[in-house]
Amino acid sequence: MPITEELKDKIVSLNPHHFEDLSLEVFRLQARQNAIYQQYLSHLAIKPEQVHSLEQIPYLPIEFFKSHRILSTSATVKTTFASSGTTGQITSQHLVTDPDFYDAVSERIFEAFYGPLQDFHILALLPSYLERSNSSLVHMVRHFIAKTQSDYSGFYLHNTDELLERLSVLRQKPEKKVLLIGVTFALLDLAETADLSFLEGMNQLIVMETGGMKGRREELLREQLHEILTQAFHVPVIHSEYGMTELLSQGYSFGEGLFHLPASMKITLRDVNDPFHLYQPGQQTRSTGGINIIDLANIDSCSFLETKDLGSYGREPQTFRVLGRFDNSDLRGCNLMVL
Repeated sequence: MPITEELKDKIVSLNPHHFEDLSLEVFRLQARQNAIYQQYLSHLAIKPEQVHSLEQIPYLPIEFFKSHRILSTSATVKTTFASSGTTGQITSQHLVTDPDFYDAVSERIFEAFYGPLQDFHILALLPSYLERSNSSLVHMVRHFIAKTQSDYSGFYLHNTDELLERLSVLRQKPEKKVLLIGVTFALLDLAETADLSFLEGMNQLIVMETGGMKGRREELLREQLHEILTQAFHVPVIHSEYGMTELLSQGYSFGEGLFHLPASMKITLRDVNDPFHLYQPGQQTRSTGGINIIDLANIDSCSFLETKDLGSYGREPQTFRVLGRFDNSDLRGCNLMVL
């Protein structure tokens, strides 16, 4: 059964009230068409026709993206996103048959939270990602830069002097917002080596970190990191993006590490010792758990993933915090700071 454009349109324009029904539809489709997920369900003795609620859906361990082809379609793979890793590490491979769908989903999510991309200049400080040709983050930001239709938008590898000149010019152009999005170690390097005093009073500036030191620097507590960056860049808060190679949707934090999820995503926390025991939002028996994610945008791969991140629910619906990683798990390229 082919995955139709109609189904993808439902995901892009999803009404949150229809999330469970659409998730069950996607689950049944992937249980039939995804050979790896099908085998996993079989080992768990799960009969898909007997699954009638979100709580009954099993989550595929995210490590399978390192060792298997995770596909729910026979369509041609057009690009492969790969996670970053240190030398010798096996990286995750996300086979993407429809890059245009990824563009549509990520654009819809960003604009739902921040407004039209045409209202932005985007300056991307992503040196470690730009050094690779298969980064999903670079793909997304490149699409965003094109959508801004701004001559000031662009990527910066090691040319930070040009970046500072661009910021200085844009400080005098308050009619559009300026998004400085950067990998954490690069933002810290800039904060420590450049005179950023000229940014004071630049109210249109948004600084967003994508997480991760990538082995370049010592990990910091999120509070420490954000205190350094807010003071250096003269902004009230630091925004963050939650994403990974294995997901096609993103979450965003508008400060203090509280992430908001789009309509196409949902997280559930699991017991750290029993992956099949789930904590529901509002359940206070345990404040921390492993993060399970439903990402309906993963329609062509697998939408139900057991990640290696630890987190807690926020007070508001569709919000959560990332508290770190499971012991002995690989550091993800966009790994977030530990609290």
